Amino acid sequence: MSILSVILEAADKSLALVGAGIGSAITAIAAAYGIGNIGKTALESIARQPEAAGDIRSSMIVAAALIEGVAFFAVVVCLLILFV
Repeated sequence: MSILSVILEAADKSLALVGAGIGSAITAIAAAYGIGNIGKTALESIARQPEAAGDIRSSMIVAAALIEGVAFFAVVVCLLILFV
């Protein structure tokens, strides 16, 4: 192996590490923003119609779980980039 091929291989690996880190960070920020918006909207809705608090709360939990599932999937993809 030539020294150039070793350097290029190391550069490819380091770019994959940087890309996976940036992808994980963006995923975490987007998930936090989405769940924050769900919570904000749910609290506003409960303040307007307190009698519907149970239905709003259950819908909020389902939506937050879906967002967390997508965020978890994206983080797993980033980990696969790192280790595969």
